[in-house]
Amino acid sequence: MRKLERGDLWTLERYAEERDRFRAQVMAHKKSRSVRLGPHCTLLFEDRITIQYQVQEMLRVERIFERGPIQDELDTYNPLIPDGGNLKATMMLEYDDAEERKQALAAMIGIEDRVWMQVAGFEPVFAIADEDLQRYTEDKTSSVHFLRFEFAPAMRIALGDNAGLSAGIDHRAYRHALDPLPDALRAALIADFA
Repeated sequence: MRKLERGDLWTLERYAEERDRFRAQVMAHKKSRSVRLGPHCTLLFEDRITIQYQVQEMLRVERIFERGPIQDELDTYNPLIPDGGNLKATMMLEYDDAEERKQALAAMIGIEDRVWMQVAGFEPVFAIADEDLQRYTEDKTSSVHFLRFEFAPAMRIALGDNAGLSAGIDHRAYRHALDPLPDALRAALIADFA
């Protein structure tokens, strides 16, 4: 999947005009690219559209309009766009109650390394997590992690030939799986390999 370049972005003025329409498009797009794993974890599989939205929003909020800082945002977010042999996801651990969240995140240290995807007939692929920076401390994990799943060519071929795809988390404090993943999500993810 092609990375974003400055020419792919709208100016702040143009984005102000396009924002409502683009936001509605992106929110609908994200629905087919996200999955709940148990009651407290959502994986949002990123692609060029979701990342363009994130960059445009950062430029808008920070009022960034100069070449250098725009490139800095692109350099920060482009690594979240799949490369053709992998899938990339933002993992969110969500708890409404602050005390429950604090206790859960303390119990879930290392959870980001126990998230997996599996093509039917193959071994699970465990996530490579948080390549940009460490997102946990001795006391707790973060509520947001960035994951990369590397798929062997044979796995990608099997998916194209209609093999099943599942995902899950195998951590002592949180074990949930979804087998198979919804058809709309599976189709979106297969397209990410093109």
